[in-house]
Amino acid sequence: MDFPFNREKAINAMLHICNSLGGTWDKYSLLKILYFAEQKHLAKYGRPITGDNIVAMEYGPVPSISYDEVKYSKVNPHFFSITDNIVTAKSIADLDLLSASDLECLNESIEENKHLSFGDLKAKSHDKAYNWTIQNLGENQTIPYIEIAKAIGATNEMIEFIRLTSENFNFTFNEKHDW
Repeated sequence: MDFPFNREKAINAMLHICNSLGGTWDKYSLLKILYFAEQKHLAKYGRPITGDNIVAMEYGPVPSISYDEVKYSKVNPHFFSITDNIVTAKSIADLDLLSASDLECLNESIEENKHLSFGDLKAKSHDKAYNWTIQNLGENQTIPYIEIAKAIGATNEMIEFIRLTSENFNFTFNEKHDW
């Protein structure tokens, strides 16, 4: 099960996080804040913000395509610059590309996580979804959205809604039809 990745939303979500935190933030914390926002949005609204693949890496879940946007070899100089592990926003987020619910969850995640240390973020993100993935699929594997939603306490009804939404999207847009 997956959702489509929306690059513009991912870039603007990260720009919004950086802009909200003074324009510069460390890469690890930026990506953890994005992960926690994705998790909140998934459990509350039944869809992720960006549709990124969340991968269970050594230091916890990482929105992998978003990570590629900010790391050295993939940086788009129009949006970000990076020195060591410090990401600087080079433009203002286009908030028209983010829904009210996207911004709600991003802002909640910023407030809840901006003061946490590397160790605290690592401990918090090594949640049930991360542990399930490590145990069942292994490190550097994509964490299923259902497990991400379960880890934050999504209801059974929301879990079923997420499953059906993902299946419907994938059937509609990824299946080849002979109609």
